[in-house]
Amino acid sequence: MPRKRPANDRSELLRELDQAGRAWSTAAVLFHGALAARQGLTASETKALDLLARLGPLTAGALGERSGLAPASVTGLVDRLERKGFARRVRDPGDGRRVLVEADLTALAAFAPDFVDFMREMHALYADYSVDQLTTILHFIREATRRQADATTRLAAAPPPRP
Repeated sequence: MPRKRPANDRSELLRELDQAGRAWSTAAVLFHGALAARQGLTASETKALDLLARLGPLTAGALGERSGLAPASVTGLVDRLERKGFARRVRDPGDGRRVLVEADLTALAAFAPDFVDFMREMHALYADYSVDQLTTILHFIREATRRQADATTRLAAAPPPRP
């Protein structure tokens, strides 16, 4: 359980939060890199598959917008995912002129065993917190995710720095 801190410890706590956030980000990138490598995929490919699994079939343009990839990069990514059997292009049932990219959920099931141990550890961690605390944590994660997505959009739209 986290320790209680005096109110005047805020600046030190904020510094620790910044450092912990960086460490968490690094751990997530490394975990997903290792997960991708086990399946013969790149980290970008696994993140695209995650988007497709969570959001359902998307156009290549929508996948590019959600992933931050340029259209040419999305085309290559979808081509690779099709070749590896993780996704396919299908006609949009609502508009036969449009093509959607959908994840092959059977192929994605290959990832499940690699998450079992980690998810067990996460659920053991959740057990240490009350419903109110978990609600606060959930709010924080959702808001941090939104803010990071906004920052990514701004960064991607900004001109590159001058050398």
